Amino acid sequence: MKKPKVLILLATGTNRDADLAAAFQLAGAETEIVPLNILKNGQINWNDYQMLGLPGGFSYADALGAGKLLAVDIKSYFDDQIQAFIASGKAVIGICNGFQTLVKSGILPGQFLNQSTLTFNQGGHFECRWTVMKPVSSTCVWTRGLESLIECPIAHGEGNFQVTDSAILDELIQKDQIALTYSDLSGNPANGAYPTNPNGSLVDIAGICNPQGNVLGLMPHPENHIGPYQHPQWTRGISRFSGLPLFQNGVKYTSSR
Repeated sequence: MKKPKVLILLATGTNRDADLAAAFQLAGAETEIVPLNILKNGQINWNDYQMLGLPGGFSYADALGAGKLLAVDIKSYFDDQIQAFIASGKAVIGICNGFQTLVKSGILPGQFLNQSTLTFNQGGHFECRWTVMKPVSSTCVWTRGLESLIECPIAHGEGNFQVTDSAILDELIQKDQIALTYSDLSGNPANGAYPTNPNGSLVDIAGICNPQGNVLGLMPHPENHIGPYQHPQWTRGISRFSGLPLFQNGVKYTSSR
């Protein structure tokens, strides 16, 4: 079976592109990291790719807000291509800065333009620590069927997911768009408690998907826990809850289409 090919966007300030590529390759996909200038020049055919990844980092130094300027680029230059990509059912993932970009470009949640955001962490400072996510959505193709928790690092100052009113949250819940939530190592909800919920996100949201379920955005970095040696306690014989199954799920979904 031919491996699906992943287009990974590279912007000035992005720094997790190679990590994301490694995760996809280990999950069984081919990858190509492409700078935005090459995309802007029309040197790439979007139809050559079956998956899209927006990696973490600090695109354009997070000027005007994390992911904001990259979101402007996305909307200005690639809106038609990305909307067609999504409408066709192809899988898209945005991690950390990629998630911020998807939200601030209006791609996520998908039905509420300018009514949700990722804002400053509730604690008022940058968070760099390991955290635990629980897959909870059966609609999201990336989390569907996953039963194990995911333990991986976070590194962000603006990861606090909020919406403008409770009706939006109600619809996200009703449509099963909350894909991942922060939890403890037993899978119990954080209930907003720090540091289990590291940024104060509404109802412990760590990641959301679009109504169709093929676009996922999340703040933690599962691409930085794809091997046992990456776990902070691996020298003590502890290595649990890898992030690799998330990418394997996306590749499996793509390969079956």
